[in-house]
Formats: sequence, structure tokens, C-alpha cells
Amino acid sequence: MNFLVLAAVTRWFRVPLIWTVIEGRGCSDTEQRIALMQRYLRLFGRSTIKLLLADRAFVGVKWIEFLCKNDIPFAIRLREDMRVPTEAGHELGLAAHPGRRGRSRFIRGRFANAGAEAPPLTFVLKRLRSGDLLAVVSNRPAPAAPNACRKRWAIECLFGDARTRGLNLEDTRPTNPRKLALLMALVALVIVWAGRAAADKLGNATPKRRAHGFLAQSWFRTGFNLIRNRLAAGDAVLPWRKLGKPLAQPARTGRVV
Repeated sequence: MNFLVLAAVTRWFRVPLIWTVIEGRGCSDTEQRIALMQRYLRLFGRSTIKLLLADRAFVGVKWIEFLCKNDIPFAIRLREDMRVPTEAGHELGLAAHPGRRGRSRFIRGRFANAGAEAPPLTFVLKRLRSGDLLAVVSNRPAPAAPNACRKRWAIECLFGDARTRGLNLEDTRPTNPRKLALLMALVALVIVWAGRAAADKLGNATPKRRAHGFLAQSWFRTGFNLIRNRLAAGDAVLPWRKLGKPLAQPARTGRVV
């Protein structure tokens, strides 16, 4: 059993907003992705989306056409073995045209199976210091796309918070889709609760960083540990009661990513 999740990412927070339970193994299909996005648009509207980020599994002509038709800005990573017809009429293999290491190359083109009426997209290629190729497709100005894709890692951190590094979601082992959907709702509430607890503890400060530059504790872990300590003391509900109240000096926020 898998989840298709649409989450909000800000500077410190990553919170599941809506999700779909996928029965059986494998990735979601185009219809499931479109249906999930349509649910979001009905609830919040397109103007709340600053940029939609997704990994290499979330590609496809119909899916990209849906995003373009609804004017949803996106930056989606691509596989290295893809071939792209350019506006100049050439067909390029992405892996063969990344340019020099550390510099980005921008190509205007379409997906191979897209119709002639499909809008041209920007393909950004960059050879990373590790030697891996970063290939991104976007319908927005190209220079910002590679840097924006770094924020997608926050979604992996969110899954870590819900699974092995926090709430141990997979250890519950339910198989009923309705129960799984309810369980994810509870996980989302706890993540919000932990975020508020961390905000109470840190205020305008930021979590400490170690010598290698990474946080000693994530925002989630800071709040989650505080909740567990307060459960022992009996006052864990204090941050929960403050959820509807603004901070004295709110932390920086962002739109949906």
C-alpha cells in the first residue's frame, strides 16, 4: 500500500495536505495525480501554488499538459535517458548534452509524444559535482528551476518524520484503505502539533547546526521531543491550544511547494 501525497513546504515546515491511498505496488498513474490536484484546486485555488515540485516518477505527457492548461507552475526532475525534440527540430538525449560541470544548459522543447499544439517547455541540464546529471523540466523561467528542486528534499524528510525517524507509520501495518487514509490524517495532525511546539520553544531562533552544516535536530524532531517530554509532565496540550493563535513575531512562511 502506498500514498500519493501533496504537501506544503515552507522554510521550516512540511505538512501533508491531501493524499490518496494507492492499492497495490507501484507508483501512481496520471489519473490519480490529476484527481489529487483537482481536489487541491477546488479547496485552495491555483493562486496558492508557488511551485509544484516532483521527482522523476511523476512525468507523462497528459500530466504535464494538465499542469500547463491550468497554469500551474512546476519544476519536475527527469530521467537521464529521456530524449527531447527541440524547437529547432533536433532530438536530443539529455545525458549527452549537459554542458560543462557546474553550469546549466537550457533547452526549449517538448516531450516526444506531445502534440504540435502543446506549449514548449524549458529543459534544464546540469552536471553536478558528484557526476550525476540533474535534468529538470519547467514551464517557468529556467534559471530558478535547479535551485528550486533542492526544496523537494523536504518531502523526503517529511516521509522520514512519518516513518522511520519519527512516527513509525509503517509499523502499524493496516491494509484497509479507509483506515490508512484516517491514519495519515492523524499523522498530519501530529506533524502540525510538533511544528507548533517547536515554534513555542525556538521562537525567532533557528535550530542549531553541527560542524558539517546540517541541523543538529530538525524542526519536527525538536517539537516531537518536546511533546513527548510534556506528555510525561502532563502539559502536552499547551502547544495544541495555541494553534489558532499567531506567534508574537511570526516566522517566515511560504506558499505551497
